[in-house]
Amino acid sequence: MNSSPKVRADRAFSLLYNRRAVDAGDLSRYKRLLLAKQRQVVAARAAEEAPAPAAGHVRGDVIDQASAEAEAKVQARLRQTESHLLRAIEEALARIEQGSFGVCQACGRPISEARLDAVPWTRVCRECKESGK
Repeated sequence: MNSSPKVRADRAFSLLYNRRAVDAGDLSRYKRLLLAKQRQVVAARAAEEAPAPAAGHVRGDVIDQASAEAEAKVQARLRQTESHLLRAIEEALARIEQGSFGVCQACGRPISEARLDAVPWTRVCRECKESGK
């Protein structure tokens, strides 16, 4: 049975992109990078464990109170950003275990090595990131 060029192209695309996007040696390297970054973020969080003064509980003049409030907001935002990064790292480690690491979750194509080297916890390729997918 002959198939159309479109069907053959779809099959070729499927065969090409349904294999691992990253070879085993690189997977090991990315796993080490991810674990190192995870340790770095966790260590930074532990070093910052001293809570920022709560707004409204600072003694001093209005400027001191405003400064303390601004610092508390910055620290809260930093902890939120760190939490998002840790979650992204954990998800990337899970994708390594599942065999889907290095595959764009938006378009299904391999993520470039350059992008993975820069942001190993990424879920999407550069093209999809730039297009907002």
